[in-house]
Amino acid sequence: MQAYPSSPSNRTQLELFRSVPGAIAPRDAQDLMAWPFFSLAKTRRTKPIDFQMGNVTILVEATPEHGMASIWDADILIWAASQIVEARDRGRATSRLIATTPHEILTFTGRGTSRDNYNRLKAALDRLQSTSVATSLRQQHQRRRHRFSWINEWQERLDSNGRPMGIELILPDWFYAAVIDQSLVLTIDRAYFSLTGGLERWLYRIVRKHGGRQSGGWSFDVAHLHLKSGALSPLKRFAYELRTIAARQSLPGYRLTIEGSFGHERLSFVATEPDLYDLALRRIGTRAKAKAVDNRP
Repeated sequence: MQAYPSSPSNRTQLELFRSVPGAIAPRDAQDLMAWPFFSLAKTRRTKPIDFQMGNVTILVEATPEHGMASIWDADILIWAASQIVEARDRGRATSRLIATTPHEILTFTGRGTSRDNYNRLKAALDRLQSTSVATSLRQQHQRRRHRFSWINEWQERLDSNGRPMGIELILPDWFYAAVIDQSLVLTIDRAYFSLTGGLERWLYRIVRKHGGRQSGGWSFDVAHLHLKSGALSPLKRFAYELRTIAARQSLPGYRLTIEGSFGHERLSFVATEPDLYDLALRRIGTRAKAKAVDNRP
């Protein structure tokens, strides 16, 4: 395990944000849900993700020592996004510098708290720190790229006797800016953390991003999905795995169907449960309209 040293220039500019205790709703950053930023394989991946679609470019590079951050490692970023949104909604100040404990992250993401789980968490933090991302997303000029790591740095905190007190980590400003803007975060089903397959997890996130509030659902061409996944598997294998997931109907809150015509397959999905956040917004809107009517002269 490697704990990365603190950077005085970073820490002097950031206030320490201590994680919010207790049960909080899981939230995910929409950019991470919609685009290929993570390895979907359980084995180590070092081949870069080099993606371009329209004006969007994404380059994800890994080191041979740690490999690319995986979609399971991204659970730490879901935890971080959830913490920031929860604190903001409670009126607390937030920061890219977060102090927490491994126990908080592990329990939030549905993991065990054994020594092996702690070691796997530290390995995940190493992969997030060592994976390099360069993207044109949310840049004012299309040719400009923002380059960052998913975690700028992290370290273990020790008391005066050398006993572990927790960890501190610094999030990149690209990620933090997306999370602190409410329009770029979605609540996800906690059952997501129980999904075991990399493709299955990725598919839930893209389905939640695009189909969450569509009364008629959404659909994608399978070849288009294959491109957006960044997966190393060939299209034929990718399509077979999608059909398997659709047959199991394992994505919480959504019903999947795959239809083929003229040699092409298309995945359609529709929500099977109401979007509670959307319903709350509708209620607020309805009440606002009713109040406006009541207050008419």
